[in-house]
Amino acid sequence: MVLKRHVVRMAVAFALSVAAIAAPTRIAAQLELGAKAPAAAVETLDGKAVDLSSFIGDKPVLIEFWATWCPNCKALEPQIAAAAKKYGDRVRFVAVAVSANQTPPRVKAYAERNAIPMTFVFDRRGNATGAYEVFATSTIYMMDATGKVVYEGTGGDQDIDAAIAKAF
Repeated sequence: MVLKRHVVRMAVAFALSVAAIAAPTRIAAQLELGAKAPAAAVETLDGKAVDLSSFIGDKPVLIEFWATWCPNCKALEPQIAAAAKKYGDRVRFVAVAVSANQTPPRVKAYAERNAIPMTFVFDRRGNATGAYEVFATSTIYMMDATGKVVYEGTGGDQDIDAAIAKAF
């Protein structure tokens, strides 16, 4: 059982790495527009269990599937920072750090060093990437205040402000 989980995690890590490098533009994610955002067990960067759904449902939320090594994620950082400044506490920003070649301390250090205005969670077991059917880092889902998916996209050239506008 442990070996099977390890093989699955390695396959997910490989797929995310290849997708991030081989296709730096848009790759469609699979969770459909209009769907309700699913629950997924993740953890805080301090190791506490939390469900991704706990961030969804009272105001619009942007979720990015993210990695420290992802060039597309890095390209989105200025737009996300600008959107966080523009929308303030009217929108929640959550980064789901995939577990491929990362650790919670590494993610925490990167986020602090780069002043990324998001709440970070760690997807150690791939629960969130599985629930959201994510195939590449830099995948963004935007949910409205009811938790309905109003935008999905992947790549470093997404229009974050336009994605957020769909939630209002």
